[in-house]
Amino acid sequence: MRKFTASLLPLFFIFNFSFAQSASINGKILDTAEKKSLPNSSVILLRSADSVLVKFTRTDKEGNFALKNLPAGNFILLVTLPKYADYTELLTLQDSTEKKMGNINMILKAQLLKEVIVRQQISSIKIKGDTTEFTADSFKVQPNATVEDLLKKLPGIQIDKNGKITAQGETVQKVLVDGEEFFGDDPTLVTKNLRADMIDKVQVYDKKSDQAAFTGIDDGQKEKTINLKLKDGKKNGYFGKAQAGVGTDGYHDSQLMFNDFKNKRKFALYGIVSNTGTSGLNWQDRNNYGESFLSNAEYDENNGYFFITGGNDELDSWDGRYNGQGYPLVQTGGLHYNNKWGDDKNNINGNYKFMQLNVTGGSNTNSQNILPDTFYYNNSRQNFTNQIQRNRLNGSYEYQIDSSSSIKLNLDGGIDHKTTNTISYSEALASDSVRVNDGNINNSTVGDKKTLNSNLLWKKKLQKKGRTISINIRENYIDNASTGYLYSNNSFYSKGLFSQTQLTDQYKTNNNTNTLIDTKLTYTEPLNKISSLIANYGIVVNNSNSAINSFNKDNAGKYTLLDNIYSNDYGFNILTHRTGLSYSLFQKKLKLNFGSNVGFTNFVQKNEKTDSTATRNFVNWYPQASIRYQFSQTRNLSLRYNGYTQQPTIQQIQPLQVNTDPLNIEIGNPNLKPAFNNNFSMYFSDWKMLRERSIWINASYNFTQNNISPSSVVDSFGKRVNQFVNLNGNQSFYSYAGYGFKIKKIDTRLNFNGSYNAFRNQSIVNNIQNSTNSNNYTFGMDIGKSKEKKYEVNLSGSATYTDSRSSIQQSIKTQYWTYSFGPNFDIYFPLKFQLHSEWNISLRQKTPVFTSNNNVVIWNAWAGKKFLKNDALLIKVSGNDLLDQNTGFNRSVSSNFISQNTYSTIRRYFMLSVSWNFTKAGTKMPGQDQ
Repeated sequence: MRKFTASLLPLFFIFNFSFAQSASINGKILDTAEKKSLPNSSVILLRSADSVLVKFTRTDKEGNFALKNLPAGNFILLVTLPKYADYTELLTLQDSTEKKMGNINMILKAQLLKEVIVRQQISSIKIKGDTTEFTADSFKVQPNATVEDLLKKLPGIQIDKNGKITAQGETVQKVLVDGEEFFGDDPTLVTKNLRADMIDKVQVYDKKSDQAAFTGIDDGQKEKTINLKLKDGKKNGYFGKAQAGVGTDGYHDSQLMFNDFKNKRKFALYGIVSNTGTSGLNWQDRNNYGESFLSNAEYDENNGYFFITGGNDELDSWDGRYNGQGYPLVQTGGLHYNNKWGDDKNNINGNYKFMQLNVTGGSNTNSQNILPDTFYYNNSRQNFTNQIQRNRLNGSYEYQIDSSSSIKLNLDGGIDHKTTNTISYSEALASDSVRVNDGNINNSTVGDKKTLNSNLLWKKKLQKKGRTISINIRENYIDNASTGYLYSNNSFYSKGLFSQTQLTDQYKTNNNTNTLIDTKLTYTEPLNKISSLIANYGIVVNNSNSAINSFNKDNAGKYTLLDNIYSNDYGFNILTHRTGLSYSLFQKKLKLNFGSNVGFTNFVQKNEKTDSTATRNFVNWYPQASIRYQFSQTRNLSLRYNGYTQQPTIQQIQPLQVNTDPLNIEIGNPNLKPAFNNNFSMYFSDWKMLRERSIWINASYNFTQNNISPSSVVDSFGKRVNQFVNLNGNQSFYSYAGYGFKIKKIDTRLNFNGSYNAFRNQSIVNNIQNSTNSNNYTFGMDIGKSKEKKYEVNLSGSATYTDSRSSIQQSIKTQYWTYSFGPNFDIYFPLKFQLHSEWNISLRQKTPVFTSNNNVVIWNAWAGKKFLKNDALLIKVSGNDLLDQNTGFNRSVSSNFISQNTYSTIRRYFMLSVSWNFTKAGTKMPGQDQ
């Protein structure tokens, strides 16, 4: 072991050996920086047991030295020279051996001090395996800044105008506080309400399931997660934020967040009443199955790529969230409690949330439907009134049984009550603009959805180091029931002349249930100190039932006549026995894992309507491999492969015609087979602290066998019948690269990013296989400069090129540019006045299909004054969409559809608001810093 120290003052006694000595040491002393010889250096050999001097010499004019006639044993070699750091190394000498030290490089004390400083700076960002850790205080923010303001400063992290967080090119799905959930599934509740000065570390990583984290087996479940580690001195006391605002045209925004932390106990509550569309609206349903369906990809310019799993027997299409369309009114609140006790053997975490959301609005959609021999223009408009009331409760309890075992229970459940009403008009025009059909649809529904999910994990470390056993039992239950009315009146034309009409007037009931039980036993056996084998076995039971009934009116005008074409009662039960084996290697810099599971799956499909049962059997494979190499604390490379089976849903497989839109009929396919997805991914990161330069690169490639793909038949009247079939050839590719650095002379940071996304989507259109190839290229940058209590300026921009074409009509190409710019600034004036201004500029190229001008400049600004100690009180006047140009707009490309959507959304208003950040520190705990 070699070591440099700035000073070494060993205590030793001079002692002469008189017995035979035959070992020797020789080498050469050099200056590290200049590689020159260092004559007259002191070379001392000490006995390691008691620091007794064994031998001493000095280097000659060439820097060479030799120590001869040495005894066998353990020693310390010490080299000293004025102005240089001492050099020490532990040595073991054998009889009659010559120890050749080669060149020993000495470091000047001044240079060593610089390296210590460098190491302290490097600590602002570290890479620990899959985790990137930022030291919060190394990134300067303005006083009273929020966590969101801090995250915007961190390399590789972007936050859009809606608070959506992207880290290293991936959407962040969870934000934890000290490793625990904090109000669950709404990251903005944390990022917009916790102060930046409370944060010690920010950790970014892919959160795995508890069992995967314990065993090291990748089970495909991961969520991009940010964990905020609080400073010890900020874990005691209460703090929060209260805000109230009233604006023109009836706009208002009131929020309260209160937190009471005492050591390991955390209590928090919040409440929001708002119709500005900026707060309390980011609830997301939990992904109970942890799978990523990388097929049937679409590109949406607001949300990027997303993937449709298809098959929908819901009576309405609203997902219960506000996505920027329409005018929302939200009333929401929640409670959070977290505590550890009994020497941290007990850990409890609980969250309750309530929300009532009302959304009204309208939209217009223009699309092009590409067919093998022609194409249609489809135009539609709709008005909607939607309401949902949600209650959510989730929590976890973990008990550390002893030093080697623990048990953890996670529970979450919810009740949704949803009402929707949609009135829409649509028309289809032939390629020569001759009318093909038109019609009106009125859909109204009332529904209730109940969910209950649980996960029980027991894990045990056995007596032999590295030998473990764990049992995981997971349960998901969904009960979705709704009733509604469908009224549709459509007219059809032949060569522009009226031909026929179709009237649909029905009452519908829909009852869907799904029960999943997933059990898994995992055993790890160490092969040596750095490797192990992992074996697992599990049983998965996945039972679904869908009962859908449609009733027509009888002669008395009551809905009593069952329509057998649009009614069905179907059961779909899946039983899988799964087992597998994998190998893991863990070294300091290298981590390797590979293996596979195999599943033996049985389908039982029962049609209650026809009293028939079908049984099918499949063998499913789940191969996986990963390798990670850590070059240093700030450089990391990971490669990963996952193969997994995607089962069809009951909506895709149920032999039922769904006519919630009579112009687009959905038919289930009971002959669907499971699809098999192959996903390859790569991730690289590198950080240079002295230059403040960061690099983030990730990419993934996916291809699917037996993909569950759409097949559609469009007749001469423009009516479409859709069904899912198995096809090969679906591929998708995603890549992202980010590069950032700081220009120190002007104290300005620059960040560049680029992405290339592509997918090939297979479908069948009018009995002809269609391959849609879409490519999306994006280049972006942002530049920022700030000076504490003076100003903060940031300019961001991006350009995106979209290219899409279908094989059935290769002459039709969708190609266009979109540009986005977002300059913003804050200026801090004397007497605590502050001015904030931000722009969101969107420019879109016209195309043969998208001919309208939808360039938009949205300008928001506010001016305010701060009061009280630590600027705790802010009174401000704000203006939203000052130029009154906020027209909702979106373009999307999928399969043989190209569409453009415009919608009503919140526009110009002015608001007077008051916000108060309150805090009171608690009693300092032993060992904690204030």
